[in-house]
Amino acid sequence: MAHYASVSPLYVLSGFIVGLLVGQTGVGGGSLMTPLLILVFGVHPAAAVGTDLLQASITKIVGTVVHGANHTVQWSIVARLAAGSIPATGVALFLVSRFDLHSVVAGRVISSLLGAMLLLTAVALMFRRRLLTVRPRRGERAAGSTTALTICTGAVLGVLVTISSVGAGAIGVTVLLHLYPKLPMARIVGSDIAHAVPLTLIAGAGHWMLGSVDLMMLSSLLIGSIPGIILGSLFAARVPEWVLRPLLAVVLALVGGALVL
Repeated sequence: MAHYASVSPLYVLSGFIVGLLVGQTGVGGGSLMTPLLILVFGVHPAAAVGTDLLQASITKIVGTVVHGANHTVQWSIVARLAAGSIPATGVALFLVSRFDLHSVVAGRVISSLLGAMLLLTAVALMFRRRLLTVRPRRGERAAGSTTALTICTGAVLGVLVTISSVGAGAIGVTVLLHLYPKLPMARIVGSDIAHAVPLTLIAGAGHWMLGSVDLMMLSSLLIGSIPGIILGSLFAARVPEWVLRPLLAVVLALVGGALVL
Protein backbone atom coordinates (compact mmCIF):
# COMPACT_ATOMS: atom_id res chain seq x y z
CA MET A 1 0.00 0.00 0.00
CA ALA A 2 1.06 3.58 -0.56
CA HIS A 3 2.43 5.65 2.30
CA TYR A 4 -0.23 8.10 3.59
CA ALA A 5 0.67 11.34 5.29
CA SER A 6 -1.30 14.13 6.95
CA VAL A 7 -1.17 17.73 5.81
CA SER A 8 2.16 19.14 6.95
CA PRO A 9 3.84 22.56 6.72
CA LEU A 10 6.99 20.76 5.57
CA TYR A 11 5.17 19.37 2.54
CA VAL A 12 3.78 22.83 1.80
CA LEU A 13 7.24 24.42 2.07
CA SER A 14 8.76 21.70 -0.11
CA GLY A 15 6.08 22.24 -2.73
CA PHE A 16 6.66 26.00 -2.74
CA ILE A 17 10.44 25.77 -3.19
CA VAL A 18 10.22 23.16 -5.94
CA GLY A 19 7.41 25.06 -7.68
CA LEU A 20 9.54 28.22 -7.63
CA LEU A 21 12.44 26.41 -9.29
CA VAL A 22 10.23 24.80 -11.92
CA GLY A 23 8.65 28.11 -12.86
CA GLN A 24 12.04 29.78 -13.31
CA THR A 25 14.04 27.05 -15.00
CA GLY A 26 11.67 24.30 -16.14
CA VAL A 27 13.76 21.99 -13.95
CA GLY A 28 13.20 20.65 -10.47
CA GLY A 29 9.79 18.96 -10.51
CA GLY A 30 10.44 15.23 -10.36
CA SER A 31 14.18 15.87 -10.12
CA LEU A 32 13.81 17.34 -6.65
CA MET A 33 10.34 16.49 -5.34
CA THR A 34 10.43 12.73 -5.87
CA PRO A 35 13.84 12.14 -4.22
CA LEU A 36 12.85 14.59 -1.47
CA LEU A 37 9.78 12.50 -0.68
CA ILE A 38 11.82 9.29 -0.71
CA LEU A 39 14.96 10.36 1.17
CA VAL A 40 13.58 12.94 3.61
CA PHE A 41 9.97 11.90 4.21
CA GLY A 42 10.44 8.15 3.81
CA VAL A 43 7.75 7.69 1.15
CA HIS A 44 7.80 4.48 -0.88
CA PRO A 45 9.36 5.18 -4.32
CA ALA A 46 6.22 4.12 -6.21
CA ALA A 47 3.99 6.42 -4.12
CA ALA A 48 6.52 9.25 -4.46
CA VAL A 49 6.57 8.95 -8.26
CA GLY A 50 2.80 8.68 -8.62
CA THR A 51 2.00 11.52 -6.23
CA ASP A 52 4.63 13.79 -7.72
CA LEU A 53 3.33 13.20 -11.25
CA LEU A 54 -0.18 14.39 -10.37
CA GLN A 55 1.22 17.26 -8.32
CA ALA A 56 3.37 18.28 -11.28
CA SER A 57 0.47 18.17 -13.72
CA ILE A 58 -1.72 20.49 -11.63
CA THR A 59 1.15 22.80 -10.75
CA LYS A 60 2.32 23.09 -14.34
CA ILE A 61 -1.18 23.94 -15.55
CA VAL A 62 -0.83 27.10 -13.49
CA GLY A 63 2.71 27.67 -14.79
CA THR A 64 1.49 27.20 -18.36
CA VAL A 65 -1.23 29.82 -17.88
CA VAL A 66 1.35 32.32 -16.63
CA HIS A 67 3.83 31.52 -19.42
CA GLY A 68 1.00 31.65 -21.96
CA ALA A 69 -0.05 35.09 -20.74
CA ASN A 70 3.58 36.21 -21.11
CA HIS A 71 3.69 34.71 -24.64
CA THR A 72 6.55 32.40 -23.68
CA VAL A 73 5.05 29.14 -25.01
CA GLN A 74 5.73 27.79 -28.51
CA TRP A 75 2.58 25.71 -28.98
CA SER A 76 3.80 24.00 -32.15
CA ILE A 77 6.69 22.50 -30.15
CA VAL A 78 4.30 21.42 -27.40
CA ALA A 79 2.14 19.60 -29.96
CA ARG A 80 5.14 17.80 -31.46
CA LEU A 81 6.41 16.66 -28.08
CA ALA A 82 2.94 15.47 -27.05
CA ALA A 83 2.58 13.49 -30.29
CA GLY A 84 5.46 11.34 -29.08
CA SER A 85 5.04 11.40 -25.31
CA ILE A 86 1.34 10.53 -24.98
CA PRO A 87 1.49 7.19 -26.86
CA ALA A 88 4.78 6.33 -25.16
CA THR A 89 3.27 7.08 -21.75
CA GLY A 90 0.38 4.72 -22.47
CA VAL A 91 2.76 1.92 -23.40
CA ALA A 92 4.94 2.54 -20.34
CA LEU A 93 1.91 2.49 -18.02
CA PHE A 94 0.76 -0.81 -19.50
CA LEU A 95 4.17 -2.36 -18.90
CA VAL A 96 4.43 -0.93 -15.38
CA SER A 97 0.99 -2.34 -14.48
CA ARG A 98 2.39 -5.86 -14.99
CA PHE A 99 4.47 -5.51 -11.81
CA ASP A 100 3.78 -5.04 -8.09
CA LEU A 101 4.93 -1.42 -7.67
CA HIS A 102 4.74 -1.52 -3.88
CA SER A 103 7.11 -4.44 -3.38
CA VAL A 104 10.59 -4.00 -1.93
CA VAL A 105 12.20 -5.05 -5.20
CA ALA A 106 10.13 -2.58 -7.23
CA GLY A 107 10.99 0.17 -4.78
CA ARG A 108 14.69 -0.51 -5.18
CA VAL A 109 14.45 -0.61 -8.97
CA ILE A 110 12.56 2.68 -9.07
CA SER A 111 15.04 4.32 -6.69
CA SER A 112 18.02 3.17 -8.77
CA LEU A 113 16.45 4.33 -12.02
CA LEU A 114 15.53 7.64 -10.40
CA GLY A 115 19.10 8.08 -9.16
CA ALA A 116 20.51 7.35 -12.63
CA MET A 117 18.10 9.87 -14.17
CA LEU A 118 19.13 12.51 -11.65
CA LEU A 119 22.80 11.98 -12.48
CA LEU A 120 21.99 12.30 -16.18
CA THR A 121 19.98 15.43 -15.46
CA ALA A 122 22.88 16.92 -13.52
CA VAL A 123 25.21 16.29 -16.47
CA ALA A 124 22.70 17.87 -18.85
CA LEU A 125 22.52 20.94 -16.63
CA MET A 126 26.22 21.32 -15.99
CA PHE A 127 27.38 20.76 -19.56
CA ARG A 128 24.40 22.23 -21.39
CA ARG A 129 26.44 24.83 -23.24
CA ARG A 130 29.02 22.31 -24.42
CA LEU A 131 26.29 19.92 -25.53
CA LEU A 132 24.69 22.67 -27.57
CA THR A 133 27.92 23.25 -29.54
CA VAL A 134 27.52 19.76 -31.02
CA ARG A 135 24.61 20.91 -33.22
CA PRO A 136 25.24 21.21 -36.97
CA ARG A 137 26.97 24.43 -38.02
CA ARG A 138 26.25 24.31 -41.75
CA GLY A 139 22.90 25.79 -42.58
CA GLU A 140 19.64 25.08 -40.82
CA ARG A 141 18.35 21.65 -39.94
CA ALA A 142 15.51 20.58 -42.25
CA ALA A 143 12.07 21.34 -40.80
CA GLY A 144 10.95 17.74 -41.24
CA SER A 145 14.03 16.46 -39.42
CA THR A 146 13.45 18.85 -36.51
CA THR A 147 9.82 17.80 -36.25
CA ALA A 148 10.71 14.09 -36.25
CA LEU A 149 13.41 14.57 -33.63
CA THR A 150 11.04 16.57 -31.45
CA ILE A 151 8.43 13.78 -31.60
CA CYS A 152 11.10 11.19 -30.75
CA THR A 153 12.22 13.35 -27.84
CA GLY A 154 8.65 13.40 -26.57
CA ALA A 155 8.46 9.60 -26.79
CA VAL A 156 11.65 9.14 -24.77
CA LEU A 157 10.48 11.65 -22.17
CA GLY A 158 7.14 9.86 -21.94
CA VAL A 159 8.80 6.60 -20.92
CA LEU A 160 11.31 8.19 -18.53
CA VAL A 161 8.78 10.42 -16.78
CA THR A 162 6.21 7.63 -16.38
CA ILE A 163 8.71 5.37 -14.64
CA SER A 164 10.77 7.85 -12.62
CA SER A 165 8.89 11.23 -12.87
CA VAL A 166 12.22 12.73 -14.01
CA GLY A 167 13.35 13.89 -17.44
CA ALA A 168 10.92 16.51 -18.71
CA GLY A 169 12.88 19.34 -17.11
CA ALA A 170 16.63 19.54 -17.64
CA ILE A 171 16.85 16.83 -20.30
CA GLY A 172 13.84 18.11 -22.20
CA VAL A 173 15.02 21.71 -22.06
CA THR A 174 18.54 20.76 -23.16
CA VAL A 175 17.26 18.86 -26.20
CA LEU A 176 14.88 21.67 -27.13
CA LEU A 177 17.72 24.18 -26.95
CA HIS A 178 19.64 21.96 -29.34
CA LEU A 179 16.73 21.61 -31.76
CA TYR A 180 15.54 25.22 -31.58
CA PRO A 181 18.67 27.31 -30.90
CA LYS A 182 17.09 30.56 -32.06
CA LEU A 183 14.29 30.48 -29.48
CA PRO A 184 14.77 32.55 -26.28
CA MET A 185 15.34 30.55 -23.10
CA ALA A 186 12.04 31.75 -21.61
CA ARG A 187 10.09 30.28 -24.56
CA ILE A 188 11.96 26.99 -24.30
CA VAL A 189 11.13 26.76 -20.58
CA GLY A 190 7.52 27.77 -21.17
CA SER A 191 7.09 25.18 -23.93
CA ASP A 192 8.67 22.48 -21.78
CA ILE A 193 6.34 23.28 -18.87
CA ALA A 194 3.28 23.30 -21.15
CA HIS A 195 4.19 19.90 -22.60
CA ALA A 196 4.67 18.47 -19.12
CA VAL A 197 0.97 19.08 -18.36
CA PRO A 198 -0.55 16.31 -20.54
CA LEU A 199 2.48 14.08 -19.99
CA THR A 200 2.38 14.15 -16.18
CA LEU A 201 -1.44 14.20 -16.06
CA ILE A 202 -1.76 10.97 -18.05
CA ALA A 203 1.13 9.29 -16.26
CA GLY A 204 -0.16 10.46 -12.87
CA ALA A 205 -3.69 9.25 -13.61
CA GLY A 206 -2.26 5.88 -14.56
CA HIS A 207 -0.34 5.64 -11.29
CA TRP A 208 -3.48 6.68 -9.41
CA MET A 209 -5.36 3.76 -10.96
CA LEU A 210 -2.49 1.52 -9.86
CA GLY A 211 -2.84 2.77 -6.26
CA SER A 212 0.42 4.76 -6.22
CA VAL A 213 -0.92 8.19 -5.27
CA ASP A 214 -1.24 9.68 -1.75
CA LEU A 215 -4.07 12.24 -1.97
CA MET A 216 -3.37 13.90 1.39
CA MET A 217 0.28 14.40 0.49
CA LEU A 218 -0.78 15.65 -2.94
CA SER A 219 -3.00 18.32 -1.38
CA SER A 220 -0.21 19.55 0.90
CA LEU A 221 2.30 19.78 -1.92
CA LEU A 222 -0.15 21.71 -4.13
CA ILE A 223 -0.78 24.30 -1.42
CA GLY A 224 2.88 25.27 -1.71
CA SER A 225 3.71 24.47 -5.33
CA ILE A 226 0.95 26.52 -6.99
CA PRO A 227 2.00 29.91 -5.57
CA GLY A 228 5.63 28.85 -6.01
CA ILE A 229 5.33 28.18 -9.74
CA ILE A 230 3.31 31.38 -10.25
CA LEU A 231 6.13 33.46 -8.78
CA GLY A 232 8.79 31.44 -10.60
CA SER A 233 7.02 31.76 -13.95
CA LEU A 234 6.56 35.52 -13.52
CA PHE A 235 10.30 35.95 -13.00
CA ALA A 236 11.41 33.33 -15.57
CA ALA A 237 12.55 35.95 -18.07
CA ARG A 238 14.32 38.05 -15.42
CA VAL A 239 16.50 35.56 -13.52
CA PRO A 240 19.74 34.57 -15.35
CA GLU A 241 19.99 30.83 -15.96
CA TRP A 242 23.58 30.67 -14.67
CA VAL A 243 22.45 31.72 -11.18
CA LEU A 244 20.60 28.47 -10.44
CA ARG A 245 21.96 25.97 -12.97
CA PRO A 246 25.31 25.01 -11.32
CA LEU A 247 23.83 24.80 -7.82
CA LEU A 248 20.92 22.71 -9.03
CA ALA A 249 23.27 20.39 -10.92
CA VAL A 250 25.37 19.74 -7.81
CA VAL A 251 22.29 19.04 -5.68
CA LEU A 252 20.88 16.62 -8.25
CA ALA A 253 24.22 14.81 -8.55
CA LEU A 254 24.43 14.35 -4.77
CA VAL A 255 20.83 13.16 -4.48
CA GLY A 256 21.21 10.88 -7.49
CA GLY A 257 24.31 9.30 -5.98
CA ALA A 258 22.49 8.71 -2.70
CA LEU A 259 19.64 6.91 -4.47
CA VAL A 260 21.91 4.73 -6.62
CA LEU A 261 24.20 3.63 -3.77
